[in-house]
Amino acid sequence: MNEEKIKGIIEAILFASSRNVKMRELMSILDLDADSINKAILNMQDEYKSENRGIQIIRVDDGFELASKKEYYEYLYPILDKRVKMQLSNAAMEVLAIVAYNNRITKADIDTIRGTDSSGTIYKLQDYGLIEQAGKADLPGKPMTYKVTGEFLKMFNIRSLKELPELPRFKLDSNRQIVIDDIENESENSNREAADESINSNNNIENESENSNSDIEKKIGNSDNDDRKKG
Repeated sequence: MNEEKIKGIIEAILFASSRNVKMRELMSILDLDADSINKAILNMQDEYKSENRGIQIIRVDDGFELASKKEYYEYLYPILDKRVKMQLSNAAMEVLAIVAYNNRITKADIDTIRGTDSSGTIYKLQDYGLIEQAGKADLPGKPMTYKVTGEFLKMFNIRSLKELPELPRFKLDSNRQIVIDDIENESENSNREAADESINSNNNIENESENSNSDIEKKIGNSDNDDRKKG
């Protein structure tokens, strides 16, 4: 099968499916390895860019999807999108962040981190298709867990959760309060520097004191010698 036919089949599959098509599905349908499919899709992406096409192929996690380009959104929205525009509150963004960094997290854990009930927010995010159920946790009562979806990745223009910014490391101190390691290390370094400065200052004072005593002793010795000479 030549590459032009491969690209045509991939385009047709992505267009007809209207969803994220996994690499393993394309490999099974085309009977090709991942390298061959990746090569064809990369060429298609370049062609869409060079020809100023209104569509693009985006990669989301381990799959591909055909989508319109962002620069044409203002022309598409009035015609196609008759749904209520997605509005994400601060609470929704908090829950999204928690789930994104803790895939397969329970509602109880989300509530504990936020310090408030998150039932309504979780339901709304599921309705928007940004989070979904991820199976039951191996805990008493078998509570449901949640994870973000491919729609979340598309919304924030990332290919996988590995591209999320790294969070500061934290731990619980002796009072069971959250302490961020980076801040704690800065504090320790600051205290260490202050202690070093204090030690250096004390050493300087001691050295100055010793030098001063030595000068006094020299003066006393010289005075005694003068008295002896006079005698």
